[in-house]
Amino acid sequence: MKENGLNKKSKLLFNVYYGLSWSLFMLIQLKVLTDFGVANHIALVDALISVLFLASFCLLIINNMRYYLPGKEKYWYVFVISLAMSAVWLFVVRIILWFWFKDNIGYQQMLSQTSNLRYAISFLLISCITMVSLLWYTQKDISEIHDKKQETLQLAKDAELFKLRQQLQPHFLFNSLNSISALAGSQPEKARHMIQQLSDFLRGTLKKDEQEFIPLGEETEYLQLYLEIEKVRFGHRLETFVTVSDEAASKYLPALILQPLVENAIKFGLYDTTDTVKITIDASVSSDGLKIVVTNPFDANTSVSGKGTGFGISSIQRRLFLLYGRNDLLKTKQEENTFISTLEIPVINSI
Repeated sequence: MKENGLNKKSKLLFNVYYGLSWSLFMLIQLKVLTDFGVANHIALVDALISVLFLASFCLLIINNMRYYLPGKEKYWYVFVISLAMSAVWLFVVRIILWFWFKDNIGYQQMLSQTSNLRYAISFLLISCITMVSLLWYTQKDISEIHDKKQETLQLAKDAELFKLRQQLQPHFLFNSLNSISALAGSQPEKARHMIQQLSDFLRGTLKKDEQEFIPLGEETEYLQLYLEIEKVRFGHRLETFVTVSDEAASKYLPALILQPLVENAIKFGLYDTTDTVKITIDASVSSDGLKIVVTNPFDANTSVSGKGTGFGISSIQRRLFLLYGRNDLLKTKQEENTFISTLEIPVINSI
């Protein structure tokens, strides 16, 4: 509705400007003719007919440009169409004025003597309007192509983001179901508890699939549910410590961005050891935005990078690039036997 309103307003402004411009040109022609001794009523008819047809021919060219824009030959097109339309205009106007004032010999002579001047003026006006119209519609087409390209890129970006979001859960779900299956016989109560937690977790996932950004406080609540499920799987071996400042809890970040980061920490911290593993998650607000640091034990001699899906770090980096257009928001490093992942999110206070 808003776009249609703007189009109607633009058309109205164009019509007003177009009419006023040609009215001014008609007054100038009327003044020139009277200055050369042409009677007022004759000069008025001459100016009216000349300007009316010239304005109509120019409007015809403008409307034609909406449906046909010349390509490489556009400058030749402007030249040829201007020559042809000027000739047609002069022929039509001379015929009409000749019949109108056929008994006025003096005017007929003046009309014949000014034919070249009339043709030159009409050529200049038609060629200028043709060129302006060509540039206008060419720029409009370029703008529409750019908008369509941006829309296509945005659709592709949204589709890729959706695909990344959908890839978060499958292997985690399979592992959880395997753990539930193993617990069902020996520890049925724990198996039922894990089923309930998994149900709540998946329900939260479906809810967050509709949200692009959520507060960190809500994200950590969801993350705690994920960690509780993992603790059922790994028992006492997994210890997690989540620290979120009050200021950081209210800041927004992409939904489900932390799970693959923590899952990566669990994968490389627990899969190659039987000892207790401590994983820390610390969130605070820095000068650059929201800063989240995840640490886990890491032994390069025993860890095998090919395990699992390899989806964690790469998925986060890809999502961050699609959302923010930056490749420097996730940094990882190893200090002795500790692997540190630092995630920085530009601050969004509210959505």
